[in-house]
Amino acid sequence: MFTHVDHIGLLVKDLDESVKFYTSAFDLSEWEIIPMPERHMMVAAARLGDTLVELICPTSDDAAIAKQLKEKGPGMHHIAYRVDDIRASLKELQDRGVRLIDKEPRPGIHNTLIAFTHPKNGDQGVLIELVQHQDAH
Repeated sequence: MFTHVDHIGLLVKDLDESVKFYTSAFDLSEWEIIPMPERHMMVAAARLGDTLVELICPTSDDAAIAKQLKEKGPGMHHIAYRVDDIRASLKELQDRGVRLIDKEPRPGIHNTLIAFTHPKNGDQGVLIELVQHQDAH
């Protein structure tokens, strides 16, 4: 089902400071800043080989991630795995009894379709995102 790790999402309090830190500490560069006003957040994305590192920062308390940031602080938000056919993958996961947050895919950044599974699946505590790159077909 998964073809490889697509990206890792990290929740941050200050996008500019986090970009500076990841640039100076880990030599990540060429950041793309992606405003997402409809989701009340900003994302900074940089490539690390074939994997994207996303720094995610809420821009208001209306962001779905704002509560998590306040309660748990910055850190790992999700891991995203690439799939060839997101709709087929969602059906297969549902047939296997995996709880889905998104029963239908929604638009993601970089011309992708995305969907999340529930972090309490299998008592793993990991928010998993499925990603289908639409230009891959």
